[in-house]
Amino acid sequence: MKSYDVAIIGSGPGGYVAAIRCAQLGMKTAIIEKYSTLGGTCLNVGCIPSKALLSSSHHYEEATKHFEDHGIEIPGEIKINLEKMIARKQAVVDQTTGGIDFLMKKNKIDVYEGLGSFKDATHITIEGKDADEIEAKNTIIATGSKPSNLPFINLDKERVITSTEALKLKEVPKHLMIIGGGVIGLELGQVYRRLGAEVTVIEYMDRILPTMDAGLSKELNKVFKKAKCSMMVSHKVQSVERKGDEVIIKAENKKGEVVEFKGDYCLVSVGRRPYTDGLNAEAAGVKINDRGQVEVNDHLQTSASNIYAIGDVVRGAMLAHKAEEEGVFVAETLAGQKPHIDYNLIPGVVYTWPEVAAVGKTEEELKASGTEYKVGQFPFRALGRARASGDIDGFVKILADTSTDEVLGVHMIGARCADLIAEAVTAMEFRASAEDISRYSHAHPTFAEAIKEAALAATDDRALHA
Repeated sequence: MKSYDVAIIGSGPGGYVAAIRCAQLGMKTAIIEKYSTLGGTCLNVGCIPSKALLSSSHHYEEATKHFEDHGIEIPGEIKINLEKMIARKQAVVDQTTGGIDFLMKKNKIDVYEGLGSFKDATHITIEGKDADEIEAKNTIIATGSKPSNLPFINLDKERVITSTEALKLKEVPKHLMIIGGGVIGLELGQVYRRLGAEVTVIEYMDRILPTMDAGLSKELNKVFKKAKCSMMVSHKVQSVERKGDEVIIKAENKKGEVVEFKGDYCLVSVGRRPYTDGLNAEAAGVKINDRGQVEVNDHLQTSASNIYAIGDVVRGAMLAHKAEEEGVFVAETLAGQKPHIDYNLIPGVVYTWPEVAAVGKTEEELKASGTEYKVGQFPFRALGRARASGDIDGFVKILADTSTDEVLGVHMIGARCADLIAEAVTAMEFRASAEDISRYSHAHPTFAEAIKEAALAATDDRALHA
């Protein structure tokens, strides 16, 4: 029986990063993955493939709607080859997951393909291709999450689908109905709207992106409506029925009326749930709570002292980069170091266009806590760089403490916000004030100037270009 200093169950961003950091710190490390490719949901059927399709569909929309504005004329009809688009997406996935294989070899990490389950707190049984039993001094549970569903919906994975099936459709839907106005639903909705599908988003809450700052929700809602998407908020879905190639959704609106929607595809995008199926956690003394999450303390340690858990399977936002930070945190904890994670400074991003990104507290949270704050906001349309590229939708909003001027939250929607949010995270990690941000130089012309201008706006209302 092989023995390891640490074994990781699950090879998503949290798991494989934890394995690499453990190996870097001199631990004999094994990683167990039940599927034939490493990378988990994120690399295989989540973050990476969805961004590939978002990129391809964005190119198509630019060519069909905006090239002429730039003096680019393309003779003949521009056509979609969905099969080739999906194939490109898969090639990106294959290259990315292949890169994880390389990193495992480079760091001398043993990889087992199979379902890992606890025999007891120090022994793991592997069922599948690499069937075996191994001994692990420490174990990290990184088994991730799966798409959630509503109890009355039958997911046939043909017409009533999850995000996994939406990434490999063989046709562009005529009418794609999306249950859930969160990140995943909006991203995939934009992909297929660009490709010509009619899109209807049905959201239970009174706005899309209900966990983000209300200003971002309002602005992105405008963008989707401008693209002729139907945004049905405050609608409670009651039933989903398939009849042949047609799907019928019945929902109750805020007036209590039952309304009906018909389309050829229904994407169920109502969040994700922790995945612990087959883990046999109780055999190791690991507790799982009523929400299906593995219970952990502040050190990400489970009720079994030598077993830790990270990522989607524990509390907190289900984000790949949050899982990565936790993977490094546990590895360094096992090595006797004193790592730190500030969960308030884990950014959230929506990869629609314009992109949406945020870090820190929302206005709603600050109001609820009674915190006195001030607001600085700057529109993208006032930027020379935005006008030059034609990306004028959106804004940057900075929330700062009224008395200390410390930045408490940054919320942005616009071109390249997924990248721009890193500046806000950096500033907040160093507890910068709005004036601090306003006083360091930003290259001109750039989208990043919106951050400086919003900081100026929060500092005695002195934005220079608005």
